[in-house]
Amino acid sequence: MGVYLIRVPDIGEGIAETEIAEWLVAPGDLVAEDQPIAAVMTDKATVEIPAPVAGRVIACAAAPGTVLAVGAELMRLEVEGAGNAEATPPAARPVPRPEAPPAPAPASAAAPARPEVPPPSRPTAAQPSAAPAQPSAIPDRPLAAPSVRALARERGLDLRQITGTGPGGRILRTDVESFEPAAARGGRRRNLSVEEIPVIGLRRKISDRMQAATAVPHITIVEEVEVSALETLRARLNARAAARPGAARLTLLPFLARAIVCAVADQPGLNAHHLTDATQGPARLRRFGAVHLGIATQTPSGLVVPVLRHAEALGLGETAAEIARLAEAARGGTATREELSGSTITITSLGALGAIATTPILNLPEVAIIGVNRIAQRLFWTGIGFEPRPMMNLSCSFDHRVVDGWDGAVFVQRLRELLETPALLFAEV
Repeated sequence: MGVYLIRVPDIGEGIAETEIAEWLVAPGDLVAEDQPIAAVMTDKATVEIPAPVAGRVIACAAAPGTVLAVGAELMRLEVEGAGNAEATPPAARPVPRPEAPPAPAPASAAAPARPEVPPPSRPTAAQPSAAPAQPSAIPDRPLAAPSVRALARERGLDLRQITGTGPGGRILRTDVESFEPAAARGGRRRNLSVEEIPVIGLRRKISDRMQAATAVPHITIVEEVEVSALETLRARLNARAAARPGAARLTLLPFLARAIVCAVADQPGLNAHHLTDATQGPARLRRFGAVHLGIATQTPSGLVVPVLRHAEALGLGETAAEIARLAEAARGGTATREELSGSTITITSLGALGAIATTPILNLPEVAIIGVNRIAQRLFWTGIGFEPRPMMNLSCSFDHRVVDGWDGAVFVQRLRELLETPALLFAEV
């Protein structure tokens, strides 16, 4: 039997380090070749690392939330044959402690007057395994896949109270589905539990980005949009699409995407990145001809922003189908790094849960973000009287360092015009 050392692989794209998001196996587990052993976080994408060989897990390198450099030790396996590493991690050779400074010797002492007898050996090799640097112990937390943890959170269950029936005590989806909390078997009880949850993985990356955004002065403009004509058009187009197998259902987002494409054609400074890297010289505004539209999407792990590329080149149906595909990939955790990066302007929507108004936070280094709020029936003045109409508020935030309030207002009013008169979305002039 030998020991096989697995290191953090080079995932590409210039990634120098990754964060351990989840261990998929535990010490003592048997793993097959190519079986996923760990999920690591890079930017906003989660990547599963497979085992290059089959074996039994000896040790995992660190706890979830630990950031490891590419090439660092990830896991040790006991394998058939010689393996590629020592049975225990080699002890870091201690740097020899400096001896007490010898008394200055006279010049005549330069030549040794004593026979060269080695000094009494210090108990280095003789010490029993001089405290080898063992891998960090993993906290006592239940073993479960991310999807199982998400299910438990949805049901308000504590995984520590559930007995796992999978290999090595892993908690399976069926264990969560069949679990009956003690409270369900009796009367109401006081809940005295306190739980501390490490802010790691995607949640930590979101936290870091939000913290960075606080250094950017935001200006938010909220405008009311009357969408009766848009809703009528959308209903008719969906009725026609229902007769065509495979046709994507049109939500509000494809129309808004088209409106943004039209609006930034008049104001290209809003489809841009504000770059402030001091190593690259003075701050600058990088404008893009292509409209790569970020679609903020809520997933079980947190908020991610898949990117609708070249929205300016897509028709309404193509836009709807691609938005649906990207959202499904993001929620299922299968979106690639390319699909989660490179946006030039972003849409954020809470859908039916949306409020009357929101204050979106910029997706840096972008300079504009468009927030969509819930459509609701409100009284609308027609010039003759008040009528109930479907109304929706747009909440748009801008980087005030490079976007003046006037320019932001012009952009929002253009969006309003396009959405209230949807025929303009398809006009060539």
